[in-house]
Amino acid sequence: MKKFLFILGIALGLTQTTQAQVGCDMMSLIVNVSDTDMVKLYHPGHYLTWPQNENVIVWEITDMQGNLIAEDTIINNSGFLFYHNTPLTDTMNVFALLTNDSAGVACVIYDQLYWKVTEVIPGSFIGRWEFVYGNVGGNLGMDETEASTASVYPNPSNDIINISLDKGELLKIELYSMTGRLLFKQYLNSSTYTLNIGDYPSGSYLVRVFNQNNDVTNTKILKK
Repeated sequence: MKKFLFILGIALGLTQTTQAQVGCDMMSLIVNVSDTDMVKLYHPGHYLTWPQNENVIVWEITDMQGNLIAEDTIINNSGFLFYHNTPLTDTMNVFALLTNDSAGVACVIYDQLYWKVTEVIPGSFIGRWEFVYGNVGGNLGMDETEASTASVYPNPSNDIINISLDKGELLKIELYSMTGRLLFKQYLNSSTYTLNIGDYPSGSYLVRVFNQNNDVTNTKILKK
């Protein structure tokens, strides 16, 4: 089973933030089961990162307008089941952050789901939700999601983090701990934002910066 997942990770590719025991780029989400209004996702990173009981996966599903469809933080489990009412003609954004403090792991996945219709025999069709970039070649990694570049500085910082875009305006800022906990979320309509991290303990954090098109930049920061 582990050999199969290793080969699958190479074939589908993924985003790497920090090196996991087998590499973040060896992980890729899979749609286990789906129906028109239901999707069950599988994260192989849970079985590829040890100790497994310290694996924390933050899941977030949004529509193309940035509206939240489902979210959860799951510990020591590889699956995420959610229900939705997204039209079959639309796509859904999937964000998954796997962290494991003992392993020193922080792996980010960002991809999209679409309703794939297959003709099994002439005139007979079946449909299921599938990943856009896991099935047509290539992957939606951090660099490829950055339609506009976000500046996050100074890094490291004792307290103040300045956030700005090279073009367009900010839609949303999110701050995560490396255990996968959402610490801060702010919706915006401005080109710059000042984030105060002075009250947080020293350590590493993940900042997610969204522009008005819901494109996202993921940046790991260090609080002194």
